[in-house]
Amino acid sequence: MGAVSVRHFVEKVKEGLENADAVVVGAGAGLSASAGFAYTGERFDKYFHDFAEKYHFKDMYSGGFHPYDTLEEYWAYWSRYIYINRYMDAPKPVYHRLYDLVKDKDYFVLTTNVDHCFQKAGFDKRRLFYTQGDYGLFQCGRPCHQRTYDNGNSIREMVETQGYVTDTDGTLILPEGICPKMTVPSGLVPHCPKCGEPMCMNLRADHTFVEDDGWHLASGRYAEFLRRHQNGKVMFLEAGVGFNTPTIVKYSFWRMTHEWKDAVYVCLNYGEAYAPDEIKKKSVCINGDIGEILYQL
Repeated sequence: MGAVSVRHFVEKVKEGLENADAVVVGAGAGLSASAGFAYTGERFDKYFHDFAEKYHFKDMYSGGFHPYDTLEEYWAYWSRYIYINRYMDAPKPVYHRLYDLVKDKDYFVLTTNVDHCFQKAGFDKRRLFYTQGDYGLFQCGRPCHQRTYDNGNSIREMVETQGYVTDTDGTLILPEGICPKMTVPSGLVPHCPKCGEPMCMNLRADHTFVEDDGWHLASGRYAEFLRRHQNGKVMFLEAGVGFNTPTIVKYSFWRMTHEWKDAVYVCLNYGEAYAPDEIKKKSVCINGDIGEILYQL
């Protein structure tokens, strides 16, 4: 798409935002990728070169599914993974740009992302629905009860026992000459406080995912937001949503745009900006880097 075309569509989005009574943001992994949370390349090599050399996987995601022999090694890998993707800030201010775009509107965020970037950028947590969990929460792996637990202190302690230190800005640093350990002490392996079974991350992978009280409250607030605005001028602003889990954000946005008289659909995506024929006249789709598009907006 040429620069003139991009500017044309950016102006259409600006006009739509000005006229909208409410904005529903739908965010997927592409938004965090644009913010610099890459799971391959330099970031992967920096923090997981030892695991990659031992097990020959080439990205963080694959490493998360590796069948480690011990829980001590499993948590060595996952504590690094969680720390850099949940407790470190994103390298680029993409989420802050998105917040600046919608902060003065009546907005709500529906996201499949689990990296907490929205709250760190200033979004009101009461206007967020993390449908797929949060890297910052543990749950019972069985699970024996429907509750989650903050893991910040546990994760920090695990990475520090491997030889890492944290800078004043939270960045994870490996001191010169230190070879990181690939295990954590057995005493740091998290176990359920009720049944004693090993804990796991609160991430939706199968039927064991815990939808705790906070999850249900957020779901209810989202449903109420939609109910209040279904007869108004609503912009469904989708950013970086692919086709891994399209039913949660993408398909629901398409359906509501089609059914609601004054709704419009905006899709920002790198290579996958698309709207079906039924709503094309009510849609604006921009292919490109989301961070750059938000900067122009």
